[in-house]
Amino acid sequence: MPGKKLDIEKAATLIKQGGLVVFPAKCLYGLAVDASSSEAVSQIFKVKQRPPSNPILVLISDISWLGQLVAQVPQSAKAIMERFWPGDVTLVFEAGPNLPGALTAATGKIGVRLPQHPVARALVRAAGIPVTGTSANISGEKGCSRVDELDARLLQGVDMVLDAGTLKGGKGSTVVDVTQFPPRVLRHGEIGEDEILQCVSGIH
Repeated sequence: MPGKKLDIEKAATLIKQGGLVVFPAKCLYGLAVDASSSEAVSQIFKVKQRPPSNPILVLISDISWLGQLVAQVPQSAKAIMERFWPGDVTLVFEAGPNLPGALTAATGKIGVRLPQHPVARALVRAAGIPVTGTSANISGEKGCSRVDELDARLLQGVDMVLDAGTLKGGKGSTVVDVTQFPPRVLRHGEIGEDEILQCVSGIH
């Protein structure tokens, strides 16, 4: 059965060993590696043919993990997390000092999400470390909602695929920069900008 515990445990072990794993997010398939490993993160850029100027977001299984990744958690971020996590919002924070430079693309910021898909959450939990959440596609090409859509060039560099069947597709998460106030929507997705601003309207 797709996403069964044995598969997730094997995938988590591969990630901890520096491997690349394709996994299901809510809308599209993603590519997970150990977010703290400069070598593994560099492999993602190579496999995806991704420009080094494009940062990569990180997935966590618990809000307490933010301390490993970000310099501070503003009140606006806390309000958005309480309202919309797990799931449809990726928050962009001021990056902590110990992250691989490639992960942030030298922006000083890091995108973080608590995933909603049960397999994605189980994978991150089993790995016990933050993992990357970039889409499993060649850079600039469309994302994949089924594993049979995955590009053969990308699959050549992947160690394992967790097949959870057909995903919903669609816009993906809304990306919100919480390093400023009011927060700024960088990419429109599942949650509308008006909902984000309403969520933080009582914060000063």
